[in-house]
Amino acid sequence: MKTGLYQHYNGNYYHVMGVCRHSETLEEMIIYRALYEDYGLWVRPKGMFLETITIGGKSRPRFEFIRELDLEPPKLR
Repeated sequence: MKTGLYQHYNGNYYHVMGVCRHSETLEEMIIYRALYEDYGLWVRPKGMFLETITIGGKSRPRFEFIRELDLEPPKLR
């Protein structure tokens, strides 16, 4: 799973930060941040994040990878 900039099929952009696991089920989840409005932090099951959907008879990814983001994590003192 690549981290970086993704675009949702509705046009909004998100920063995918990584993969985590649900503490009870161990299901892999994707953690990502909206790059609009309140910049909310979200989590979605990996299978749902990566699935292909059909809109108007055309198949496309729910989230499409756009590019890597050159973000450096904060340095701790």
